[in-house]
Amino acid sequence: MCEPKTAATNGQPTPTLERTPHDIFVGAGLALAGGVFWGVNATVSKLLMNDYHADPLWIACVRELLAGVIFLVCAGIFTPDKFINSLKDYRSYPRLLLCAFFCVLMVQVSYLKAIDWTNSGTATVLQTLNLLVVLVFVCIMGKRLPGKRESIGVVLAFVGTVLIATGGDLSQLSLPLPGLLWGLTDAVCTSLLAILPIALMAKWGNFMANGVMFVLSGLMLLPFVRPWATAPALDWSGIGLMAFTVVFGTFGAYWLFLGGTQRCGAMRATMLGTSEPVTATITGVLFAGAVFTPTDLVGFAMIIIMVFLVR
Repeated sequence: MCEPKTAATNGQPTPTLERTPHDIFVGAGLALAGGVFWGVNATVSKLLMNDYHADPLWIACVRELLAGVIFLVCAGIFTPDKFINSLKDYRSYPRLLLCAFFCVLMVQVSYLKAIDWTNSGTATVLQTLNLLVVLVFVCIMGKRLPGKRESIGVVLAFVGTVLIATGGDLSQLSLPLPGLLWGLTDAVCTSLLAILPIALMAKWGNFMANGVMFVLSGLMLLPFVRPWATAPALDWSGIGLMAFTVVFGTFGAYWLFLGGTQRCGAMRATMLGTSEPVTATITGVLFAGAVFTPTDLVGFAMIIIMVFLVR
């Protein structure tokens, strides 16, 4: 991870972040790769559920624990001071538990449940609606109404979601109701990920904050899932898929995207993050047998355009 550069004014550093063309180029590549890994991870999860009958809660529990351990090992190696100091920060423990539940456990579970009920592409596009929840939060905190571009984005997102849910026939749902509800729950919880843990990450660093949240989330699921007793029968291909979802789809995707955001900025990273639903849709068709109608694709396009309008 690169450290932000500061500009000097009268010999004193200012918080203004300077990004060189090299920083932006590298950051864009990292953010794009992170989005691609997330998208592929959605299809890999669907394959585990379809081909190996892996329960979504089992996948969530195992990958949260293992990815969390990887985060903590990296924190101990690269930021040992923050690793030690965070353990003494007792006042942050309540916020940490809150973040572990809503920003990791509920995000992971609702996302996997949405994939299980629908497919990787649809679940990932519905997750993208989190930007609308963030917009509502920003408008409330700023005591303002949405701007023109933001209002157009809201309308596009609403129409796009209706098209995906109904297939263009408003008299019925073409999307299973549980899948739609889990997808919308995922959108709400994912929006909290952009709000609740910010102070913890600024204080402890990304490795440590994510590591503790992921491990705590996995531990919360442990007594209910009992992964040692409910593990699916995985062959070598299944083990490879599970290894991918832990190392690349969870730890790698978070690390790449956060590193990219630090280098190229949140706006560019968010736009490049639209590679996630696109990748999930393409890989879902190629490898998981997903089928999309023209109406679905129009709805997907509307929601992705919303990302570029809502800022």
